[in-house]
Amino acid sequence: MSLKQRGFSLTEVLVAMLIGSILLLSTARFLPGMQRAVLLQSGRQELEEEVWQRLFSIGKHLQRAGYCAGNCQGEGLVISRQGRCVIVQWDANNNGTWDVSASENESTGFRLESGSLETLRGATSCESKGWDKLTDPDRLLIQSFVVNKRERSGFAPELNIELTASRKNGQGDAYLARYGVTGFNL
Repeated sequence: MSLKQRGFSLTEVLVAMLIGSILLLSTARFLPGMQRAVLLQSGRQELEEEVWQRLFSIGKHLQRAGYCAGNCQGEGLVISRQGRCVIVQWDANNNGTWDVSASENESTGFRLESGSLETLRGATSCESKGWDKLTDPDRLLIQSFVVNKRERSGFAPELNIELTASRKNGQGDAYLARYGVTGFNL
């Protein structure tokens, strides 16, 4: 080995370790904040997806409301509780009537009850028993659910749905979404 070859001196190694340690400690301070931001963002995205999934599902039912391949009796759409409950009927099997038998009930209801969105197949009233939860009350708090119908002269009515929800643990802000469909069969 040649005498002219040298490695790092002890002082140079200590200075390099000091600089590396300072950089490592300064970047480690940002890690918890970055993890929290990622957690909040993923929770917000999950909330938005859940809200839009419910809105699109209810919107499909509202679009079908009133369809009849014959002479159906009753109303195809009933909005009550200042819009917090809606019951829709349509002739799903094209037999010309809105069936009410247990096997082929063509009525579906949606309502806001105790912070949850609920549904009932075969609903005849917003006050009846047996409603099922559409949203998990341990994960999601539905703050408002409103359906309203806007009549326009010469056009099919416009049905608007508004849904406000937040995560149960209180992380992040509430999310408000509005969705409108046309009630061609009403």
